[in-house]
Amino acid sequence: MAATPRKNKTARRILAAGAGLATVGALVAAMPSAGAAGGAVTSGHGNGKGWGRMVDVQLLSFNDLHGNLEPPAGSSGRVTRTKEDGTTETIDAGGVEYLATHLRQARQGNRYSITAAAGDMIGASPLLSGLFHDEPTIEALNKLDLDVTSVGNHEFDEGAVELARMQNGGCHPTAGCSVEGKRFRGADFPYLAANVTKEKTGKPLLDPYFIWEKDGVRIGFIGVTLEGTPNIVTAEGVKGLKFGDEVETINKYTKVLERKGVKSIVALVHEGGRPASSSYNYDCGGDGEGLSGAIVDIAKNVSPQVDALVTGHTHQAYVCSIPDPAGKPRLVTSAASYGKLYTDTTLTYDRRTKDIVRTAVASANRVVSRDVPKATDLTRLIEDWKGLAAPIANRPQGFIAADINGRGSTAYEKPLGDLIADAQLEGLAPADKGGAQLALMNPGGIRSDLVYKASGSEGDGVVTYGESFTVQPFTNMMNVVDLSGANLIAALKQQVSGSNLDSVKILQVSKGLTYTLDMTKTGADRVVDGTIELNGEPIDPTKSYRVAMNEFLAGGGDGFAALATGTNKLVGASDLDLFNAYLNAHSSAADPLGVPAADRITVVQ
Repeated sequence: MAATPRKNKTARRILAAGAGLATVGALVAAMPSAGAAGGAVTSGHGNGKGWGRMVDVQLLSFNDLHGNLEPPAGSSGRVTRTKEDGTTETIDAGGVEYLATHLRQARQGNRYSITAAAGDMIGASPLLSGLFHDEPTIEALNKLDLDVTSVGNHEFDEGAVELARMQNGGCHPTAGCSVEGKRFRGADFPYLAANVTKEKTGKPLLDPYFIWEKDGVRIGFIGVTLEGTPNIVTAEGVKGLKFGDEVETINKYTKVLERKGVKSIVALVHEGGRPASSSYNYDCGGDGEGLSGAIVDIAKNVSPQVDALVTGHTHQAYVCSIPDPAGKPRLVTSAASYGKLYTDTTLTYDRRTKDIVRTAVASANRVVSRDVPKATDLTRLIEDWKGLAAPIANRPQGFIAADINGRGSTAYEKPLGDLIADAQLEGLAPADKGGAQLALMNPGGIRSDLVYKASGSEGDGVVTYGESFTVQPFTNMMNVVDLSGANLIAALKQQVSGSNLDSVKILQVSKGLTYTLDMTKTGADRVVDGTIELNGEPIDPTKSYRVAMNEFLAGGGDGFAALATGTNKLVGASDLDLFNAYLNAHSSAADPLGVPAADRITVVQ
């Protein structure tokens, strides 16, 4: 079907000022307050009938797209389904050309249809989007007729100034216009950031809520990102900002919406959970016993007036029911990541009470399969941007003999993680480059797999710049620091304790560093004392070691406070440059890189 006409940006209030401002501080000072005047309001789109007392409102939602316009490659582009006989199958999924078709088909016959997202639409993106500061993804989301999204932590990767530009449009302050003579128009949909406030004023950075309205049917959306965003984003990205408690914020703006007569409310929460099964059609159970993680406590404490929670961040797929504080079941959903799924929810709206009838809510995750026609307008968009990116994206960097899994690996030690850490160690080991003795890599920084099958005309096994960029899109500068043996041991224990206790983050380690991880134990004890060795020698707590890591880890990111104690810092090349240099130095068409053994961490389960 044809694309629904785009919404008029002037029909709502955009509370982000001056994309051309030079500093985050200036932006924060200049942004008007969202708190006093309220949030955004727009009219809806859709087809079909719905004029009686009970109205079925379709809510289509997704999360964590991360600029994946083209179908994700390898295991990153597959979802798992459990069949009726209990066996599982994998399905190739994702790609905005297919997502657009699925969403447009789903909307047919639904007069009241809303499309919402739960953050991380941009950031950590493949080269096709990342090279152009994610302008291609915002353009694609406009074509998808996205109505509203919360911010995620990755919306802050380039700071508040850049987030304002994503909303309001304009050319990049240093890179200029991506297309000569064409001004980037910005998002047609509002970004919501209810719990992100300016430190100086305490006022919201962007709109805290959004009211969707059609034919008198009104549904409010409150958008928040995880309170811990500053722990997983570079300090510069969140400078001048404060991130509040998710539950307190949602409950605050629920009352605001109620005072405005809006009783049907959906929370868009960029925080998530982990289901007991990786299958997208897994049944969480009637009281959410099949789901764990931060979102469970959030869901149990958010006001009963909120009718559903659309969530994200953990890249997991689930449709669960979790009791609200009044003990009534409430829907909590997440649609995996990279546009591989969308959630199709029916909210039955009672015109008399102006509220959602919870007992009538139905929801399911749908696969964005690749067996439907591509949306031609999205194909044109992709091809236009690919033409601009091609001179850089298609450059060969190295050769591999088989898939080397990173993002798609469920193991604690990932083959691609070993490869990246070794590249960092080799590049920074020379005395004049830092004298590194070992390297550590955060697992969340590995955004894809290296896939053997050709993505274009380069040939199987060839790693292009575009593919290596997709693996490491942040272009973090590398640091080499002096770290005491005691703090190195402490950092390894922080993988499984503190803020990482419930969702462990296992650092990827360079060759020569070995230890045992006993997952039958709890907390810091999982890293077994006396097993941590470097080149066969036990780590001495009293000695100093030269450790290479990216600037994010060196700042204590991801809960690794011990890594921030490093001294005598030397700043080296970017992680991506070191990775490409390693690929070039260690592979050829005749002698491609094999798959690392991933045998440095001995895991007991």
